[in-house]
Amino acid sequence: MISDSHPLADGTTLRPATLADAGPLASALTRSRLYMRPWEPARTEAFYTERGQTERLTVLLADRDAGRAMPWVIADEEDRAVGAFTLSSIELGPFRSGRLGYWVDVDRAGRGLATAAVGRICELARDGFGLHRVEAGTVVENAASQRVLAKCGFEQFGTAPRYLHINGEWRDHRLFQRILHDGPPR
Repeated sequence: MISDSHPLADGTTLRPATLADAGPLASALTRSRLYMRPWEPARTEAFYTERGQTERLTVLLADRDAGRAMPWVIADEEDRAVGAFTLSSIELGPFRSGRLGYWVDVDRAGRGLATAAVGRICELARDGFGLHRVEAGTVVENAASQRVLAKCGFEQFGTAPRYLHINGEWRDHRLFQRILHDGPPR
């Protein structure tokens, strides 16, 4: 189930990330760079290259293999990555939680893809990983991402002052969570 592809909308699919996604991710990130700047940390020029994305994916895939993360991409009709979603900081035991981060290519933004993918990832987190909750944070001013989270059943549970260094300064974040089930840990 976690390793399967999941149809979304507009001919796109949510599927596990692979090293072959490095080039398409670099292209999408380069194309979306200005669009995402207000919500992203400062990035080196290397981040926007295929090599930079190969290095990033290598770490994410190692974290996946260790059970600490699960990276997905939204793939277009030609199976090119046009967005990325990562469930990270996965903890099992009595906590059973993970942290969700995501972005969608500027050319695909506003079409419901993030909402569809976040909803599906929450199902996979519950049914595939047995998680109890998923957490996500947004820069206070990121109303679009907050709408995605609200549509997917997330509730704000706090505000973290100077939480992450984003776009050149320490920025306050709204913290959200979605409780996936209330059963005992599996």
